[in-house]
Amino acid sequence: MQVDLNADLAEGFAVDEALLQRVTSANICCGIHAGGAKEIAQALEWAKQNGVRVGAHPSFPDRENFGRKNMNLPAHELRAWLLYQLGAVQSLCDHFGVEMAYVKPHGALYNQSAQDLDLANLICETIQQFNPKLKLMGLSGSLHIQAAQNAGLGVISEVFADRRYLPDGSLVPRSRPDATVASDDEAVAQVLQMVQEQSVTAVDGSRVAVQADSICLHGDGLHALEFADKIRKALAENGISIQAA
Repeated sequence: MQVDLNADLAEGFAVDEALLQRVTSANICCGIHAGGAKEIAQALEWAKQNGVRVGAHPSFPDRENFGRKNMNLPAHELRAWLLYQLGAVQSLCDHFGVEMAYVKPHGALYNQSAQDLDLANLICETIQQFNPKLKLMGLSGSLHIQAAQNAGLGVISEVFADRRYLPDGSLVPRSRPDATVASDDEAVAQVLQMVQEQSVTAVDGSRVAVQADSICLHGDGLHALEFADKIRKALAENGISIQAA
């Protein structure tokens, strides 16, 4: 049994270097919702040093809200923003000799496209046209998976260590007070359930089936390192290897 650990990097937080010694996949911010060229370049250097798989993490053009505001852009405009972001990260990957292996949408773009097939199809079609070898990292059981299959892309099915789930398998919106898991111990138990039992307990107590190829660990704070260590320790103690999916 194995699982990948991923985190969002190059967003300007102080723990990137340390986090890249703990995860196996790095979602590289494309400089639109946060960070910039300097942060991308540094994260890629550290990812290469640690043998961490790299993916692009594009967002809506919404720096003011860290990419977490829902937007409804015309298709041609969103496609341009996606290509702009993918091209920027690919250029720096080429410079540092790092392979870009996948794409994971960020924030509102991720959550909207998980429930909007037209939006998910647009994202996946754009990825396929940019580089058909790229995989999509998307929410387990969501329309991300269907859209990636429609576009002929490989899929990395993602689950979240520290986010709560609704009965339909979607994430509880961040606007709700119960959006995040209350404690590290509860998050560790949720991770083990998702990997070992292929299910997660929703906020109403029901069980939702999931495919846990990769676990997202949020990296926006010093606590992220302690949290990552607890997850890694629990996985190792349960005989679950940690490697890129």
